Amino acid sequence: MALTRRTFMARGALAAGSVLWLHPAELWGRPPELEWSDASSLSVEGRGFEDLERPYDRLPVRAREIVRKPVWDLSRHSAGITVRFRTDSPRIHVRYRLTSDRLAMPHMPATGVSGVDLYAKDDAGAWRWASVVKPGARDVDAALATGLAANVREYTLYLPLYNGVESLSLGVLKGKKLEALPARTTKPIVYYGTSIAHGACASRPGMAFPSIMGRRLEWPVINLGFSGNGRMEVELAKLMGEIDAALFVVDCLPNMNAKQVTERTEPFVHALRAARPRCRVLLVEDRSFANTRFMPGLRRRHDANRKALREQFERLRSSGSKGISYFEGERLIGDDGEGSTDGSHPNDLGMMRYADALTPVVAKLVRG
Repeated sequence: MALTRRTFMARGALAAGSVLWLHPAELWGRPPELEWSDASSLSVEGRGFEDLERPYDRLPVRAREIVRKPVWDLSRHSAGITVRFRTDSPRIHVRYRLTSDRLAMPHMPATGVSGVDLYAKDDAGAWRWASVVKPGARDVDAALATGLAANVREYTLYLPLYNGVESLSLGVLKGKKLEALPARTTKPIVYYGTSIAHGACASRPGMAFPSIMGRRLEWPVINLGFSGNGRMEVELAKLMGEIDAALFVVDCLPNMNAKQVTERTEPFVHALRAARPRCRVLLVEDRSFANTRFMPGLRRRHDANRKALREQFERLRSSGSKGISYFEGERLIGDDGEGSTDGSHPNDLGMMRYADALTPVVAKLVRG
């Protein structure tokens, strides 16, 4: 058989004692034999409900008749859902079918909207980024990571932020292990919010700030961000109340005005606590637009929303509601104007700043 340049170089690397790992079939230009597993048979995290229409939806199928259609449609996005597993395979492949052929948005790349994002636990026990899929079509069949060290390692795969997943399979080399990580029994953090919590505009699914917080805290997080539609609706509070959570974070001001904040905050919290009387609730102010200093109208909107939320927080506290905390959002994406893609939605820097600001507060609430 004629040797290709790639095959010749690979053999030369092995002869020279390189640590590069290649399957014997690859030396002859043949694809390695893989064994495939349905990802839903592994440890899937980030879901708060069992009665789902598809395995990577975020609200139960009955919510179709309960919430507004835009909320239902957005709940089909797999934001925050992860597959947790261990393997000793030097190669990990992925096959998945997206629910939409809209792979990217004008201000957000396909890797974040529709990609899957792999993190691995290093030898010190920290989660580190490993690889991301760059989808080019609705149906994806790709080598997610190759050349991995051939020892057992833990992995977390983050699913697309702004697309849904109809089916998902993982492939490893034949004869290698692929095992689900044990399900975590820790009560989750439930983060309810807007497009920012949903993940706009992270470059990769693992860079959405709720996911960053989950890695830092080693804590399961359920992402209930609904782009443009985080509006403190009682229907959502009742659904969220079905989840036995360590903490409910309510971060809806970017999608609301002061009148709505005044009218909806107390009913939302009361509906949530009717189901979970002792639950902890964190009310989060909106971030400031990155260009607020040049836009007085934006400043007035921020001021009005925050004043309304603060007043509602004080009313709840004065009425005897315990376990409710408040977070000021002025500098969530920083104050240098560099933390966003479009003034509103965080870029990766902004997502890191969100996580830097919120993680210590959330840690204290769930561990205190």
